[in-house]
Amino acid sequence: MVGFAGFGLLVFYFALFYRPMRLLDRMLANIASEMPEALFFFDAIGRCIWANEPGIQLAEITNEDFESASKRLGELFENLKDYRSDWEVQEVIEDKTSVKYYQLENHTVTDNRGNPAGSFLSIRDNTEDQLALKVEKYNATHDKLTDLYTREHLYERIQEVLTASPDTEYLILFIDVNDFKIINDIFGNAFGDYVLKSIADWIRKVFAENCVFGRLSGDTFGVCIPKVQFNEKYLEYQLAHYIVNDGNAEYQVLIHVGVYEVLESGIDVSVMIDRAHMALSTIKNDYQIHVAHYDEDMRNKVVWEQKISTQVNEALETRQIRPYLQPVVDATGKVVGAEALVRWIHPTEGFLSPALFIPVFEWNGMIAEVDKYMWRSACEILAKWKQEGRNDIFISVNISPKDFYFIDVAEELKRIVSELDVDPARLRIEITETVMMTDIENRMKILSDLRESGFIVEMDDFGSGYSSLNLLKDMPVDVLKIDMGFLYKSKDENRAQTIVHNIIHMSEQLGITSLTEGVEEQVQYQMLSNMGCKYFQGYYFSKPIPVKDFEAFCFKGQV
Repeated sequence: MVGFAGFGLLVFYFALFYRPMRLLDRMLANIASEMPEALFFFDAIGRCIWANEPGIQLAEITNEDFESASKRLGELFENLKDYRSDWEVQEVIEDKTSVKYYQLENHTVTDNRGNPAGSFLSIRDNTEDQLALKVEKYNATHDKLTDLYTREHLYERIQEVLTASPDTEYLILFIDVNDFKIINDIFGNAFGDYVLKSIADWIRKVFAENCVFGRLSGDTFGVCIPKVQFNEKYLEYQLAHYIVNDGNAEYQVLIHVGVYEVLESGIDVSVMIDRAHMALSTIKNDYQIHVAHYDEDMRNKVVWEQKISTQVNEALETRQIRPYLQPVVDATGKVVGAEALVRWIHPTEGFLSPALFIPVFEWNGMIAEVDKYMWRSACEILAKWKQEGRNDIFISVNISPKDFYFIDVAEELKRIVSELDVDPARLRIEITETVMMTDIENRMKILSDLRESGFIVEMDDFGSGYSSLNLLKDMPVDVLKIDMGFLYKSKDENRAQTIVHNIIHMSEQLGITSLTEGVEEQVQYQMLSNMGCKYFQGYYFSKPIPVKDFEAFCFKGQV
């Protein structure tokens, strides 16, 4: 009975455990043999006991010489560790003709009691994946045309350089091709691309050692260079003689370089680039000087611009910004209207000249909010005068070229006069020639719409800029404001007077009212009156003054 019981246990073991375990062993062996990775199996003391075919080929061993695999693997790979622990490493094997990337992973195996039973090492050749990843990363960080860093990656690399060497003095350069559009227009885009690639090659040559450079956008490039390596005299010489020749066409390219010295490493790299760019404003279109430096005055200008730009909304809400009125008189000296001019009474800076903030707002687009405020303020004044029975005075307001980009000028003006119940003819619209320099057809439609709605349109500063008789022929304007400075700047006063006289006469024949601004002396007033000018404005009558002072001047005959 005892024998039969023992035999039964053996049958049970072989049926349920032994045969499945052997089957599992064969299955695992087949799977390991067919895997593309190189596999090596080690016993508890780290001796190789088996390898699959890819492993045999990698280690260059025979099927019977597994024990030599450990030595061979040590010769192939530098970062191998103890086979009796778990680890993972990336290995790169290079020779003169190729580079190989391998992923090595070692895993230990324990028995049922948790004791080390051995380990297995897998080695995967991931060269294709790594090379594809490198290509993808390179393409993402390098400009396709010039093969330089992209703007984003250039910023990252510059930041890394500045962080890694905080004690080294660096310069940031902004390189700009002047009038690059002309190159494309004259020679074609293919030559334009050739120019950009040539400049990129020149940058690699001139700014090679310890420099970081890239293409910012279009025809601009950025460079970070140690200050000790910057040779301005050599750079000026190079730029003065920079000629591109592709075999078919030759062109001397005008390149300007703005330089910013990194004194505040904590600021953003994009700000450094902007400051280097800002330096170029001092040499724009200059063919003799090619390098300009960002200085303290520019920095103060930037700080000032940032300061007032953040305060403009509060200034509008609290009426720090307000209209001043400069009288407009007729030939008899009677006040018939005024021009609303923006003034800023700052709580800490005091009275700010418009030259300190208007150009800033023109540049950053905030002028649109200021202009809307001025339009409404003028209409509020006109509405007040209307209630007081003084409905015979007009106010002229200015329209900036930027207004057309940010707001619907015609709809905004019509909405304001409707809301405040003001006669549109009492709110005159002043435009400058620069307003009409772009998108002429659309701007003409807007002015025509305003005139049809009852507004009177004035062309400001005629004679001071790029006055075009052709433009005047087609432009829907009612009043021509002639700049008195036209006379001041002339070397031949008689000829200047003849031109002014004929402008006044011409405007009259065109059905356009003439108004001369900048009148400062009685003799000028008398002369222009004799020429037939209808209206006058200038310091001879009054400077721009607060609304209350204007009302005293206009309605009571005293300032």
